[in-house]
Amino acid sequence: MAFPPKSMADFGEFGKMFADMKLPAMPGMEAFIAASKRNLETLTAANKVALEGAQAVARRHAEIVQQNMAELTEAVRAMASTETPQVKAAKQAELLKQAYERAVANMKEIGDLITQSNAEAVKLLNSRFAEAMDEVKALAEKTKG
Repeated sequence: MAFPPKSMADFGEFGKMFADMKLPAMPGMEAFIAASKRNLETLTAANKVALEGAQAVARRHAEIVQQNMAELTEAVRAMASTETPQVKAAKQAELLKQAYERAVANMKEIGDLITQSNAEAVKLLNSRFAEAMDEVKALAEKTKG
């Protein structure tokens, strides 16, 4: 290969293959701008859904923390009034069991909120992607015929 190449022939077989390649016609600038605008609108909507989901998770998390602090205060108060060590041990075991069950339920709730938010955002993006592929297909058929 001559350097610098002066023509596609200087690239050998690769140059011949590239020269023979037929590229589809480019869409009009208006169609391209309209498609780009729809893409940005969809991305903006998906980001809004994700942000709203994150805010809902943060609000719920704050509520859970407040609830846990109130329950902890009540548990400490209840433990202080218990008299015998056996009753204290039984009370502690029950409080731990309840705390564990609430923690698991809270984690599931937060996980469900995140999953729901993500699913809504991805649904918007998937829908726009399918529309974009239909647009490309229609454009290819239009330039073909």
